[in-house]
Amino acid sequence: MSLSGLLPLGIVLSSLVPGLIIFALREDQQRLRITLNLCGVVVKLALVAAMIVGVARGMEFRFSVALLPGAPLVLQGDALSLLFVALSSVLWLATTIYAIGYLEKSPLRSRFFGYFSLCVSATVGIALAGNLVSFLLFYELLTLATFPLVVHRGTRESIAAGRVYLAYTVAGGTLVMFGVAMLHALAGTADFQPGGYVGELTARHGAALQLAFVVMVAGLGVKAALIPMHGWLPQAMVAPAPVSALLHAVAVVKAGAFGIFRLVYDVYGAVAMAELNLAQPLLWLAVATTLYGSLRALQQQDLKRRLAYSTISQVSYIVLGAALLGPLAAVGGLVHLIHQGLMKVTLFYCAGNFAETLGIHQIRQMNGVGRRMPWTMAAFSIGALGMIGIPPIAGFVSKWYLGLGALEVGQEWVLLVLFGSALLNAAYFLPLLWRGWFAAPGDWHCDRWHQGRLETQWMLLAPALFTALLSLLVGLLAGSAISPLGWSQLIVEREFEI
Repeated sequence: MSLSGLLPLGIVLSSLVPGLIIFALREDQQRLRITLNLCGVVVKLALVAAMIVGVARGMEFRFSVALLPGAPLVLQGDALSLLFVALSSVLWLATTIYAIGYLEKSPLRSRFFGYFSLCVSATVGIALAGNLVSFLLFYELLTLATFPLVVHRGTRESIAAGRVYLAYTVAGGTLVMFGVAMLHALAGTADFQPGGYVGELTARHGAALQLAFVVMVAGLGVKAALIPMHGWLPQAMVAPAPVSALLHAVAVVKAGAFGIFRLVYDVYGAVAMAELNLAQPLLWLAVATTLYGSLRALQQQDLKRRLAYSTISQVSYIVLGAALLGPLAAVGGLVHLIHQGLMKVTLFYCAGNFAETLGIHQIRQMNGVGRRMPWTMAAFSIGALGMIGIPPIAGFVSKWYLGLGALEVGQEWVLLVLFGSALLNAAYFLPLLWRGWFAAPGDWHCDRWHQGRLETQWMLLAPALFTALLSLLVGLLAGSAISPLGWSQLIVEREFEI
């Protein structure tokens, strides 16, 4: 097998192998654990960079091994795969540093970082999967890897949340499995391909293809937190802040949204979606989730729960971009996969910093926090304003393209949804910024004021500043060919026949 064929496998193994070794380490072997984590990150980033250069030059990367009769395990590096892999790899670096600082004195660190690495391996496996059977394998592995992270603290509350998470995700995975089986029976297990591969079957098996699509979207919608399959996400906020960041920005919800994009464009294709009348119901589901998530976020007084409902609303933009079946909307949905990840991980880093440094969990406790933690509050402000869609932060770019995409396909009413969602985002984010910067401080500063040090540990502060800066830069440099927007345009030009 050629070197180009081994690169996708190497990207998966670069986090899987360190993770398996970390499980065997003692708790006091912190230096070795950190070295393994960071070496895995560096190797993965180098392999991803090499593959990005290759794909930009037109190279093909494909690894295949026999798994089941007629259903091989396929890993392929195409432009769409690398969009998700690049996000996962960069944020794995930032979240690893954050988690090292966050869990510095916590027990069971080897177990945590072992499952953390398995989670990243499953996520990049989902991104690189070349067919539905391969996708299903890594999709189920992601459930198994994230459950121990959700229940890591071992409290009664975290165990209860873990049970809810497991019930939802196992049920969702079962639906995905049934959907994959139906599509395999109808069309075989072909590789993902531009324009899909079921189009020729619409005349003979239209009803079966419609049913398979509904089953698949229901299963993928669990991890994507589409209503009414979203109930696990707010409860999972009892997990440590690095896990919350992982669930919302890197792994679980993105896996579901990414899977829907694959299903729409690389299994069914825009033509079959239109012929089977599947796009409009998916669009309505995305719109309903967008508005529902924002309305529920307004009602939350716990900071992490407000951010969780914000995720439910924001991730549905990705599905909305897929459902509009237009080039500009597809660009908007794809680039929002990256932009939302950068902004949301920033917000969760900052929420974790507030909690660890000052014990802030409730919104009412944020009064004056910007005077004690100005850098963290500045990063939080960038993430929040970006979520609203304020230029030139990343969120503005993706929402702009979603709006243009709606106009392109004659769905002007979607502009009202985007505008209404932006107003709701402002309604639940701007009060947080006002409290943090302008409200009189509460009494937290009396016993939590630390002299002679940074506002919080540097390993907690640096990742938040890094991702906040990225959120700003990808908006300012959106016109560059190497920006997430430029890469998303490349994906649509090469891989989506719309």
